[in-house]
Amino acid sequence: MTDTLDAYRKTLPYIREWVSYKVWQLRVPGVQVAIGHGGEVLFDEAWGHADVEAGRRLTTTDLFRIASHSKTFTATALLQLVERGDLRLDDTVGTHVPALVAGGSPIADATVRELMEMGAGVIRDGHDGDYWSLQRPFPDEEELLALVLDRGQKVPTGSSFNYSNLGYSLLGLVIAAVSGQSYDDFVRASITEPLGLRNTGPDWDPARADDFVVGYTGFHTARTRKRIDHVDTRAMAAATGFHGTASDLVRYFSQHVIGQGTLLSDHSKRLVQRKAWSATDDAERGYGAGFVVDRIGGRDIRGHSGGFPGQITQSMFDPASGLVVSVLTSAAAGPATLIATAIITLLDAAVADDAPNAVVPDDVDAATFTGRFANPWGVTDVARIGDRLVEIDPSAPAPLDAPTRLEVVDADTLRMTHGNRFGSVDEDVTYDRDADGGVRSIRAGGGMTMEPWTIPTESPAVAAGLEA
Repeated sequence: MTDTLDAYRKTLPYIREWVSYKVWQLRVPGVQVAIGHGGEVLFDEAWGHADVEAGRRLTTTDLFRIASHSKTFTATALLQLVERGDLRLDDTVGTHVPALVAGGSPIADATVRELMEMGAGVIRDGHDGDYWSLQRPFPDEEELLALVLDRGQKVPTGSSFNYSNLGYSLLGLVIAAVSGQSYDDFVRASITEPLGLRNTGPDWDPARADDFVVGYTGFHTARTRKRIDHVDTRAMAAATGFHGTASDLVRYFSQHVIGQGTLLSDHSKRLVQRKAWSATDDAERGYGAGFVVDRIGGRDIRGHSGGFPGQITQSMFDPASGLVVSVLTSAAAGPATLIATAIITLLDAAVADDAPNAVVPDDVDAATFTGRFANPWGVTDVARIGDRLVEIDPSAPAPLDAPTRLEVVDADTLRMTHGNRFGSVDEDVTYDRDADGGVRSIRAGGGMTMEPWTIPTESPAVAAGLEA
């Protein structure tokens, strides 16, 4: 039986190399990645720049806008109020937000639970959602209520899943009404401060402006990126306002693993993590009560993504095993979900006892084979994944879509034992070494020579896509 933690630790060096390549390949201005297991942060790294123009390197403590991660904090706060006996999930929203009753909104009769599960039929962002394009400020409480009262229910309560930022913003008003504190004060006092999450908070914090990363536009309408200013989300903080770091999010989501943490009882965790709705008729992916429900390979996943102007983020955790992955990126259409999914896939491969190739023998140093190699046809990584060697194309969207399995023949030879037989399976990868044992080249697929390759040094603006 594979030792999970040992297999993870053996795989983390390659995860570092794979993410480094994706950051360079996709020209992402800045990326944070943290990985945790069993409540421990195993990996915490940053790439790129927090502010490209200023030349400020990104660190693991710089702050990202984590957007819809906020919904998990809101759901957690609501369940804390339930556990204290101050709130019932079957309370109607109008009980705590009387403006909905006064305005004649049918949303007033929806329950807190239905709003948490995105089943109250609330319109997503209002009929004028241009605040998301920063054409005007995010709504204050008065405008939030006006957006909801203006044809704010698009389908009857309980009829279908409809993701809604306005709905979760209303839940922020519920928390304030029930707790007698502002939403911001309550989540600080009940969640972030007890956990010591010094780099996590419910909205833009101008006092820490220099600690925030700059977000940048995507490549969908231009070949170069532009910076995007931060804004306060005001009455929508409960839906999208939070900021944080990848390592803080790993610590936070570790609290939601069954049997771990002090924020909620396991009963409450199961309530918010069980799937209430599927996103489409045939999808495994769906929604609980503030948590996205998904499956990667054979692993059940919970967590949330976040999309803010110029920043895309993704956190995933396994409520059974305690694996947690958080990826934060500082660009529109940033590859946060791609990276997080790849990391989970690599870690799952690391602990797979039924992988088709042999493990690296105990008397062989796998590091004498691993590395990145290239020729005019492409780039390939020889990577240690757990106790096995695998050939991976880092330029592909996913690292294990078409891996080639490798086995050690001798000190200078690997054999390709399993993989796509349009390639060179059953042939050898041979190593040419210098007098000190360093690799000068390898002869790999198709018998072609490949030489060691490293990511080239570029100016920050070029590396981040701000200049061609």
